[in-house]
Amino acid sequence: MNIKSQTYDAVVVGSGPNGLAAAITMQQQGLSVLLIEGKDTIGGGLRTAELTLPGFKHDICSAIHPMAVASPFFASLPLQQHGLDFIQPGLAAAHPYDDGTAAFLSHSIEETAAALGPDKQAYLDLIGPLVRDWDKLVDSILSPLKFPKHPFLLAGFGLKALQSAEMISKRFSTEKAKGLWAGMTAHSIQPLSNLATAAIGMVLSAVGHVHGWPVPKGGSQSVADALASYFSSIGGEIQTGWMVKSLDELPKSKTIFLDLTPKQMLKLAPDKFSALYKWQLNNYRYGMGVFKVDWALSEPIPFLAEETRRAGTVHIGNTFGEIARTEQQSARDVHAEKPFVLLAQPSVFDDSRAPSGKHTAWAYCHVPNGSVKDMTEAIEKQVERFAPGFRDTILAKNTMNTAEIEAYNPNYIGGDINGGIIDIGQLYTRPALRLSPYRTSAKGIYICSSSTPPGGGVHGMCGYYAAVQACADIFNLKTPNLNPNDV
Repeated sequence: MNIKSQTYDAVVVGSGPNGLAAAITMQQQGLSVLLIEGKDTIGGGLRTAELTLPGFKHDICSAIHPMAVASPFFASLPLQQHGLDFIQPGLAAAHPYDDGTAAFLSHSIEETAAALGPDKQAYLDLIGPLVRDWDKLVDSILSPLKFPKHPFLLAGFGLKALQSAEMISKRFSTEKAKGLWAGMTAHSIQPLSNLATAAIGMVLSAVGHVHGWPVPKGGSQSVADALASYFSSIGGEIQTGWMVKSLDELPKSKTIFLDLTPKQMLKLAPDKFSALYKWQLNNYRYGMGVFKVDWALSEPIPFLAEETRRAGTVHIGNTFGEIARTEQQSARDVHAEKPFVLLAQPSVFDDSRAPSGKHTAWAYCHVPNGSVKDMTEAIEKQVERFAPGFRDTILAKNTMNTAEIEAYNPNYIGGDINGGIIDIGQLYTRPALRLSPYRTSAKGIYICSSSTPPGGGVHGMCGYYAAVQACADIFNLKTPNLNPNDV
């Protein structure tokens, strides 16, 4: 039967984690849902492929998944029954220094803090309350702006989280602690002087202590495959290889969900939104892009610091001052000579990623949005700086500049992997200032991408909350609470 001739309760355009989450949530309510993906495989940023040599499996976009294991939505699904297994590295993350030492993030907050010496108590005071109260605060942290269940606890978190990473760094007295903090907050992909950059560092640190920073066995594609398998098992339909050019070509439905950013929405539906909403979408701001390198390696990366060899993720950038300076340069359209590099080495912990005895590694640095400059040399110099002999281990490599990243996934505008900058101006008002960020101005059309709260990351919460809104608006359905035991 021709899909275009059928009628659905919901059609979801885009099969990233948020599109999958929206589709699953609607299907769970007994509604009929069609999920459409432009490429031949589902996943969005959750894909794995042999980019370099046969047998070497590389994560094309996301690789490390702290927010997936922290996600209340993912936790509510039987994903292990659908083939998803997470592997916890020995250390979640490590941060090497020029003197051959390294700070690290381990599952134990006490171990992490103790290794910071004089800054032990400062670290415990900053991250400890969030670790202790994570189960009570996660609903508010990974949600749109709403009245919290625990307002006083959230206020305590917010007083720190809304500050800049630079301001919070002054709590620490040692370069070791400040550097570790810089690497955590640089995940925000914006200058560390920006307000609310502390939130990213606090959340990622706390999640590392509560849940870890795992890698999915076999690659990130396994996360998407598990979500799709579950969706299909409850009756959902998936159509791949259909690059939607206009919403008018979709089958009839009561609701449409767009796992897209504002730029693509305006292309697909130029005449369906109000003038004010289109103005807001046109003024939506995208952040820095990334330049990415994947390597096939003859052996593990020979990092000098032992902790760095045990970590799934390595933050390369040395001191807080150096990282803050290079992030500021990238935001001002300058290519840093020694950029902050975020590196993942999943094959050290997952031997299914490469042929026996061989390894894969993945890294990116931040660059001006839309940059096509080749940053391979700068990235490899930074890795070699803390792992002498690294270049001798390289068997093959694959690179992607911002234009190639956007061509691969149109949601990554100018190489922005967060679906728009998550600064104080777009933290909760993404993509527009509205009572619900998921409703568009057109009845029945919802946006469910990382351009909505809570923003980037593989957690599915943007899609979940968009579906919750649509269930209430269109179908008069109340979805189950993801945290029924929350008190």
